[in-house]
Amino acid sequence: MEGDDGAGGGLEGGLEGAAVVVTGGGTGIGRACAARLARDGAAITICGRTEGTLRAAVQEIDAVARATGRGGSVRSVVADVTKEDDVARVIATAIEPTGGLTGCVANAGGGGPLAPFHLQDTEAFLAVLHKNVLGTFLCLKHAVPHLVAAGGGSFVGMSSIAGHVTHPYFGAYTVAKAGIEEMMRNAADEYGAAGVRANAVHPGFVATELMDAIPRDSEVFRSYVDNTPLGDVAAPGDVVELVRFLIGPESRWVTGQVINVDGGHSLRRGPDYGPFIEPVLGRDAMLARRAPDG
Repeated sequence: MEGDDGAGGGLEGGLEGAAVVVTGGGTGIGRACAARLARDGAAITICGRTEGTLRAAVQEIDAVARATGRGGSVRSVVADVTKEDDVARVIATAIEPTGGLTGCVANAGGGGPLAPFHLQDTEAFLAVLHKNVLGTFLCLKHAVPHLVAAGGGSFVGMSSIAGHVTHPYFGAYTVAKAGIEEMMRNAADEYGAAGVRANAVHPGFVATELMDAIPRDSEVFRSYVDNTPLGDVAAPGDVVELVRFLIGPESRWVTGQVINVDGGHSLRRGPDYGPFIEPVLGRDAMLARRAPDG
């Protein structure tokens, strides 16, 4: 399976005059989504917690937007999506170019330490819920009034196959992603009458900076590939094309859906991270039979 970083393929144009927020837009899937939407003419606002990362992303995305001549643009806001004032500021910045808001891609999120539930740190567990569920909720809360005022729009929540296929030892991440899915389904029902659509995207393993920590010759990586019918892992561009479709007018009759883009991985079972953590904790500790080794 081949993919790209979001710079080519798929629909062309059609987002001229649209304003879209992409959270976590400085790296990985978020950065690729922002570049893809800007290429098709959208005024993009990305946010993240690291100014240097955002600055580099803006330079790259701006070059993509200018090359097409469709009027796309990009701006950035240093923000933490778990802080309501920060999210409100991001949305306010996003409506400046056009006076309205067309879409929001709530991509910011992340996981925590790998461990069985009985060994999860409570504060770390809550932090993962905040990054994913609270962050998505705050974006929805502040974006929806502007989407309604614009006559409707699209909200995309970034879930994961971990939200519905077991991923042992992922702790709060699985719970958080499942929560995002139900949030999108309920939002679709609540705001459909106002023309606002809400959908969730389910990536599997995507070759981003975050996943580079998994050695390609490891048992864990093989467990991903062996459980993926297409026999490979995705590139960010494979996810981007689905996000582009959901943000654009082509998907006007699609709402309340949770859509897999995982090479078929969700047909089988989740990855096996046991080889990473069992040597550290010990098998009996993982099964709560005794305290961890050491």
